Amino acid sequence: MYGWVRSRHMIGVRGRNFTEAPWAGGVILIVCVIIAMLLANLPVTKCYYHDFLETDLSLLVRSPDGLINWMFPRGMNVETFVNDCLMVIFFFTVGLEIKREIVNGQLSTVRRAILPVLAAAGGMLAPALIFTLFNHGTMAANGWGIPTATDIAFAIGILSILGDRVPVSLKIFLTALAVADDLGAILVIALFYGGHVQIDLLLIALVIMLAVYFMNKMGEKRMIFYLIPAIVIWGLFYYSGVHSTISGVAMALLIPMEPRYSKEYYTHKMRSLKLLILQAENEETFPNEEQRFYLRRMNRLTANSMGMSYRLEHALTPYVTFLIMPVFALANAGVEISSLEYINIFHYSAGVGSVGMGVFFGLLIGKPLGIFLASWAAVRSGLAEMPAGANWKMLLAVACLGGIGFTMSLFVDSLAYTDVDLIDRGKIAILMGSVAAAILGSLLIMFFSKSKEIKQ
Repeated sequence: MYGWVRSRHMIGVRGRNFTEAPWAGGVILIVCVIIAMLLANLPVTKCYYHDFLETDLSLLVRSPDGLINWMFPRGMNVETFVNDCLMVIFFFTVGLEIKREIVNGQLSTVRRAILPVLAAAGGMLAPALIFTLFNHGTMAANGWGIPTATDIAFAIGILSILGDRVPVSLKIFLTALAVADDLGAILVIALFYGGHVQIDLLLIALVIMLAVYFMNKMGEKRMIFYLIPAIVIWGLFYYSGVHSTISGVAMALLIPMEPRYSKEYYTHKMRSLKLLILQAENEETFPNEEQRFYLRRMNRLTANSMGMSYRLEHALTPYVTFLIMPVFALANAGVEISSLEYINIFHYSAGVGSVGMGVFFGLLIGKPLGIFLASWAAVRSGLAEMPAGANWKMLLAVACLGGIGFTMSLFVDSLAYTDVDLIDRGKIAILMGSVAAAILGSLLIMFFSKSKEIKQ
C-alpha cells in the first residue's frame, strides 16, 4: 500500500515538474502536430478527421410554425470554434502578458523597450518583403503576414533546453521581442485580415469597451463586471468583420492590474484572521470548522490583494499552454499530402506564385536578418544598448530562433487565403521553416558558445 501511494506521489511530482518546464508546451505542440499530420493522411482516419472539423456547432432555434429561425453563431463548426472561440482565450492571455510587460516589465520604459521593439519591427518587415518578392502580383500575395510572427513558446523552450549557453540578457531580449512581435501580429490581423467591417456593430463594441474603461477607472475590481462585457464584445466582433480574436486582446488591456485591497488593509486583516484562528483552537484536529471558515476568508483576501490581470494570466496560462494550443495544432496542422510534389516548397507557377518559398525563406532568412539588422542599427545609432554579456554572433544565433513562426503563422495562414491548396501549402512551409529556424538557431548557439569556451 505504501509503495502504491509513493508511486502516485512521484508521478504527481514528475507531472508538475513537466508542466512547469519552459519547454513542455513546445513538446506538446510538436506531438500534436505529428498526430494531426497522421490523422490527415492515414487512409483510415483522414475522412473522419476532415468531417469532424467541418461538423456544425451552431445553435438553431426554430418556432413550431417555422416563421422564426434563429441561428447562433452563424457558420460555426469545430474548426471555426477553435479558431474564433478558443483562440480568443489565447489572445486574451497574450494581451494580459503584453499589458504586464508595458506597465512594469521589459517594455515599461523607452530605454528598455526600444531594442526589442525595433528588433520586432525589423523581424516583421524583412520576412514580409521576402514573401512579397516571391509572390507580388500573384494569388498568394495576400499571405505576406504569414512569416512575420514568432512563436514564443517554442523559442523560449529551446533557449531553456540550451541552458547557460545563452546569456540571461539575451533570453530577456528574445522574450520581450516576442511580446512586441505578438502585438505587431495582432495589429496586422486587425488591420489587414478582417472581413467586410460592419461599422454599427463595431461602434457598439467600442461604446461598451469605453464603459468598461471608465468602470475600471472608477475602481471596480469584481471580475463578473468584466466577464459579461467580454462575452458581448466577442459576439459583436464576431459579426462585425474584425476578427473576433482581437476582442480578447482589447478586453485584456481593460482588465485592472491594481489589487482590490491595499497592502495596509491586507496586513491588518491577515493579522486579525490569524488571531481568530488561534482563538478557535480546541481538541479537534486542525483545522476545525471555524478555522476552515477563517482560512477561506484568508484565501479570498490573498487573491484580492493581487491584481485581476495577474490572477487571470496565472490561472489561464496552463490551460492555454496544455489545452488550447494543442487543440489549435490538432485542428490546423493536419495537411493532407497527396503527392511528394505537394511538399516541394520551391514549387512556383505563374499567377499563383510560391507560398512555400515566401514563407520558408521569410522565416529562415527574413526573420533573423530583420531582427539582427534592426538591433545593429539601434545599437550603433545610440538609441539602444547591447544586452549585457552578449555579442553580435550570439545575438544573430538567438535571432534565428525568432524564425520559429508556428502558432501565429498558422493562424494568419488560415485568415490570408480561402483557397484550400494555398492554405495547406502555407502550413507545410510554416512547419518546415520553423523546424529549419529552430535547428539553425540551436546549432549556431552551440557553435558560438563552444568557440567562446575554446578562446577562454
